[in-house]
Amino acid sequence: MAARAHAKLSPSGADRWLIHCTPSANLEAQFPSSAGEAAAEGTAAHALCEHKLKRALKRRSHRPHSDFDSDEMEDCADGYVAFVLEQMQEIPNALVCIEQRLDLQEFVPEAFGTADCLIVGDGILHVIDFKYGLGVLVDAEQNPQMMLYALGALAMFGSLYDVAEVKMSIYQPRRENVSTWSISADELMVWTEETVRPRAQMAFKGEGAFTAGAWCQFCRASPRCRARAEAQLSVAQKEFRLPPVLTDEEIADLLPRLPEMVKWANAVSAYALQAAVNHGKKWQGYKLVSGRSVRKYVDEEKVAEAAQAAGFKDIFEHKLITLTSMEKLMGKAMFNEVLGGLIIKPQGKPTLVPESDKRPAIDVVSEFTNLEEKENG
Repeated sequence: MAARAHAKLSPSGADRWLIHCTPSANLEAQFPSSAGEAAAEGTAAHALCEHKLKRALKRRSHRPHSDFDSDEMEDCADGYVAFVLEQMQEIPNALVCIEQRLDLQEFVPEAFGTADCLIVGDGILHVIDFKYGLGVLVDAEQNPQMMLYALGALAMFGSLYDVAEVKMSIYQPRRENVSTWSISADELMVWTEETVRPRAQMAFKGEGAFTAGAWCQFCRASPRCRARAEAQLSVAQKEFRLPPVLTDEEIADLLPRLPEMVKWANAVSAYALQAAVNHGKKWQGYKLVSGRSVRKYVDEEKVAEAAQAAGFKDIFEHKLITLTSMEKLMGKAMFNEVLGGLIIKPQGKPTLVPESDKRPAIDVVSEFTNLEEKENG
């Protein structure tokens, strides 16, 4: 599956240009796409999902291959297919559309999008979006990207099906996140008239105020956006001031702002490096140098032959294959029978997260107390 084309007012960026920062779409149109390896990996995962779902529905498809193929991607795609098939059972006379291109120009100027999966039947439309990314937890509730897809689907199928309820699901397996939200078709159309049409017109014309926030992360203009720079610098100027020792309350207030500051700083650094490497940009006070590198063999087979010819025999390392590979080799049932008692999953490294995170809190005092008791016998 080739990388998807994107409209200026694309559904994937709707949270930014529709809700928070209407002029951002016009601004980022001045910058080239900065899609990297994560985007390429996501494209590969979507292609695998598309193939597996088509095969599950007895449709013709050729299996895609990429440099990102892995057991994890296979498992995620299988889970996605199982989820879609499960949702099909809940909709009478279900029609399933895969990678369906949607025309949104009736609501948003020159806009279009591609929905991963649409299930439409008697009274119900279900829009399903597969997210392979790990970085951002995505929620289906009031999700403007999903709502725009739903609008496009209603425009396409509204004359064929009497849709009263619209369901939207995010399937994000690597974050163990499955989020589903419902809205009536009538409520969706009210949102369209009150929010989408007027805000989309503003966004298309580049009108409105630039506003910085978490939504800046995937904006191509973010490294050079003055509104974002001013927002981050003002936080730094406000928080890092006398007295030299921050209070607990100040640190607690600063914690949720730090990730956005780090993302902004990293984006600016990446932009400066890319401009220097690819376009010969000279930044005052800086120069390009070769970074540190690690020695490596030119040809491992020839190295082995030369070392053995010189009399060195113990030149190979032997180690077990990975857990995932072992489970695939044996099959899950045999794996659990033979090795189930020899597998542990250690507790992860403590991480400080917002209280809204779904993971249970750990009692650090109890953890240390138990550890000391074990060490003292």
